[in-house]
Amino acid sequence: MPTRLFFVLALSLLLTGCASGPSLPTVELKGQRFSVEIADDFQEQAQGMMFRRELARDHGMLFVYDQAQPQAFWMRNCHIPLDILYFDAEARFINGHYNAPPCNAQQCPNYVSDRPAKYVLEVAGGVAKAMGLAPGDVLTLPPADRLRD
Repeated sequence: MPTRLFFVLALSLLLTGCASGPSLPTVELKGQRFSVEIADDFQEQAQGMMFRRELARDHGMLFVYDQAQPQAFWMRNCHIPLDILYFDAEARFINGHYNAPPCNAQQCPNYVSDRPAKYVLEVAGGVAKAMGLAPGDVLTLPPADRLRD
């Protein structure tokens, strides 16, 4: 019986380790750390946070573009409010839209960057506004090898 118990415990530990998978990369903004999914290709960027029903307050999605350009996001088919934060090529905060509401209409409002942005961070609605962001605040990015998935 002890051999069987040992085998079951060993197998469960092995399976638990395999199931956990790699950890998400993190970004940091004003001392707050967020685990982020990286959206670095057209399909991931088009999908964004659509159809999500929840988002932990310490998680988000980081959109990474090849170069800084004017950005416009919308909330079509989103089910949760989001804070949408725009950053330039040096990862400095440009502007944000806070608590952007879900939209299931055919025409949804666009939330635009004030200047060209290379990075866009989406976090749960209300999280970023409470941080008191100011233009120029720096987003600490993951290492370059984690910026592309």
